[in-house]
Amino acid sequence: MSTSDVPRGPVDSSRFPRYAGPATFARLPRLDEVGGTADVAVVGVPFDSGVSYRPGARFGGNAIREASRLLRPYNPAQDASPFALAQVADAGDIAANPFSIEEAVETVEAAAGDLLDTGARLMTLGGDHTIALPLLRAVARRHGPVALLHFDAHLDTWDTYFGAEYTHGTPFRRAVEEGILDTSALSHVGIRGPLYGRKDLDDDEKMGFGIVTSADVMRRGVDEVAQQLRERIGDRPLYVSIDIDVLDPAHAPGTGTPEAGGLTSRELLEILRGLAGCRLVSADLVEVAPAYDHAEITSVAASHTAYELVTLMARETAAGRAVK
Repeated sequence: MSTSDVPRGPVDSSRFPRYAGPATFARLPRLDEVGGTADVAVVGVPFDSGVSYRPGARFGGNAIREASRLLRPYNPAQDASPFALAQVADAGDIAANPFSIEEAVETVEAAAGDLLDTGARLMTLGGDHTIALPLLRAVARRHGPVALLHFDAHLDTWDTYFGAEYTHGTPFRRAVEEGILDTSALSHVGIRGPLYGRKDLDDDEKMGFGIVTSADVMRRGVDEVAQQLRERIGDRPLYVSIDIDVLDPAHAPGTGTPEAGGLTSRELLEILRGLAGCRLVSADLVEVAPAYDHAEITSVAASHTAYELVTLMARETAAGRAVK
C-alpha cells in the first residue's frame, strides 16, 4: 500500500447491523476485495489433528470471527485506529489435510509463505498449536531466526507423543532443532500446572527458554513482566504465539487442555499492549474450541486478543512507512 492509499476498513455498523452479513474478522474486507494484498492478513487454519486431549479447535477461527463482530475501529488502550493505519484484511482459511499431520504442516507452511511474500504480516487464527511450527518456518524464511514470545499454560517443547514428532505439544522443540528461533530471546508466559517430570523444565531451559509463570504475573504485575519481556526481545524480529489456555478456565473454558490458575483476560491484554514498539512480524492465536465454550466467553477473549495484536502490527506498519 502506498502512502497515498486509504485503507478500506470495516463495514459501517451504523448502516449495517453488526449481527448481519459475512463474519470476516472485525467485519473487515476480504483479501480479494482489496486487490489481494494487505499490510496485515488475518488467516484461519481450521486444523486440530495434532491435539492430545479434547478436539474441536478446527472450529476456533470462525468462532473468533463471529465474536469479533463487536470490535470497533478505534483502540483507546493503544490510542490507535489500526484499520486506518494499515490495510487489514481477512484472507480466509488455509485448507489443511485433517488426515495427515505431515501434509497439513507442509500446506500451512506453503500458504503462509505465499501470504508473507506479498509483504503482509500474519495474524493466524487456529486451529491447534501444531500450526505454529509451519508458520514459524515461513516467517523465518523471510526474517531469519525470530524471537519468540509464547503465551500458554504448557511448555509445548516436548519431544513426541505416541512417537509422533508433529503435535500441538511439540512445535517449539522442533523449531529450536531447525534453527528458526533466536535462542537468545525465547520466553514462555503463563506456564502452570503439573508436568511429566522435572526433566521437562530442564530440557526447556537447555533450549534457551525463560519462563514467566502465571503466578509470576500475579505477584509481579503486568508492567514489570512486559518490561522484562521487552528487554529480552530487544530489537529482534518478534513472533508471538498465544494458546488461549494461557487464560484461566474462568476466562477461557472453551479450550482443549484447560489448567486452573491462569491469567485473566485483562492481564493478557495489558501485557500485549506493553509490547508496543517491538518488531512484531506475525502472530498466531490457537486452541479455541467453541464446543466447550459458554456464552462466547473464550471467543470474545480471543477476538480482543487478536485485535490487540493486529493493532500492534498496524502501528509497526505505519511507523515503518513513516521512516521511509
